[in-house]
Amino acid sequence: MLQLQPDAVVNVISKGGVIAYPTEAVFGLGCDPDNEIAIQKLLDVKQRPWQKGLILIASHYEQLANYVDESQLTSVQLEFVLSKWPGPFTFVMPIKSNVSSLLCGEFSSIAVRVSAHPTVRALCDTLHKPLVSTSANLAGEAPVMQTRQILTDFNGKIDALVLGALGEQHQPSTIIDARTGHVIRNGN
Repeated sequence: MLQLQPDAVVNVISKGGVIAYPTEAVFGLGCDPDNEIAIQKLLDVKQRPWQKGLILIASHYEQLANYVDESQLTSVQLEFVLSKWPGPFTFVMPIKSNVSSLLCGEFSSIAVRVSAHPTVRALCDTLHKPLVSTSANLAGEAPVMQTRQILTDFNGKIDALVLGALGEQHQPSTIIDARTGHVIRNGN
């Protein structure tokens, strides 16, 4: 497994690689959201059923434009979402019809976040797109919070580890339904 700085990982992702990278609270596993082979590889590594869907993480809301159907949101709903970003809030939003079921699972929505974490922002800015983001752990196990555990648990299973420190959040992000305002998971 390569250990890389954020700007060096573009080649790995563009070739369908799966990476581990630090986020606000835990390490995440990610890949190109437009590469179904990479998404399936990530699901296989994590042993996660595709039906559950995944999160997209971005550095700017505009990077989510190809995935989120904001025409299904009111201006008030969208203003509320944008007021929380960048930050540790993930919103479940309606999807565009072309979004892969590997990303959205069995749902007609997708979870998205605009991150304030500098490594995540650097990755997404360098790629000019969002990343798939799911906690770095096998399904049902605790998320990984230390580099050495990534190196042990995912050696030979992922293509690169992006170097950097975790953020200062102690819990995974809060998840909110953008249409109803219902808090699905309280992370703070």
